[in-house]
Amino acid sequence: MSGGGLPWVWDYDLDAETFGELLAGRITIGRLDRDWAAVRLLEYAPYEEIVRWLGFLALVRDWPRWRHRIRAESRRRGFDFLVEWLLKQHPELCSGDKK
Repeated sequence: MSGGGLPWVWDYDLDAETFGELLAGRITIGRLDRDWAAVRLLEYAPYEEIVRWLGFLALVRDWPRWRHRIRAESRRRGFDFLVEWLLKQHPELCSGDKK
């Protein structure tokens, strides 16, 4: 399976469009849903891709729901810091627009 050029879905035959639909919550494929896509992105994608695909608003809003599913402690701590920092230092990025 190719992952459609997205390195964080190397083990699934998903193209970028399908991954985007999953991440947006517009489709579900078996057990693959929005939460699965977000956690996969948060666990394996670089920061720039996370922001591009997910945006700050969704990250801040949904981080409490996804946090327990992130396996790497360093990633959890990093996103804990980012979410807290965004809320305190840049609340304008956490409301309304995607980014």
